[in-house]
Amino acid sequence: MRDEVDLVVPVKTLDRAKTRLTSATGGDPVSHAALALALALDTVSAAARTPGVRRVVTITSDPAVASEMAALGVESLPEPGEPGLNAALRHGARTLGSSRVGALQADLPALRPVELRAALDAAAGRRAFVPDRQGTGTTLLLAAPGGELDPRFGVGSAGHHRLSGAAELIGPWPSLRCDVDTEEDLRLALVLGLGVRTANALPAWTT
Repeated sequence: MRDEVDLVVPVKTLDRAKTRLTSATGGDPVSHAALALALALDTVSAAARTPGVRRVVTITSDPAVASEMAALGVESLPEPGEPGLNAALRHGARTLGSSRVGALQADLPALRPVELRAALDAAAGRRAFVPDRQGTGTTLLLAAPGGELDPRFGVGSAGHHRLSGAAELIGPWPSLRCDVDTEEDLRLALVLGLGVRTANALPAWTT
């Protein structure tokens, strides 16, 4: 029987999220917040439907995000006092106290459960990571069963995770590698097939 994993998904407050996508929504803060929220909701929804994922928990201090996640049946934990993404992930992993935990980025709106499951299987119980499509960032980090997550997100995180001993997972899972930070990323995710919430929140230039 495969080990099940609990996933921690960090979500920034909507006014701070996805600032490089501001131009995609014409600078309108309401439309931008709606798009940022949709990205996270589609990501979490797909993760929660993935066989082998036991539980998904978001780390956020935004009440609007927490409310929408609750409507999906997903629990949210507030960000810790210590700032930074890695601190938030360590906090989430400690709070869950799971036998196996992973960290998933919140900006994968084309994510397909079958592809996430394939990556979980490929990890084969190892501490492992999936790089983004550029090969420099990280979209998924998995702890070994009973092991520490040891997140090293930030600029060049793929290299940092590789140097820390995590196995690099490369496979046929483009939706898991397509994180969305820019308009170009959004266009590529659109080609892969967006989740319904992101599709409904798309700016006019994509239609």
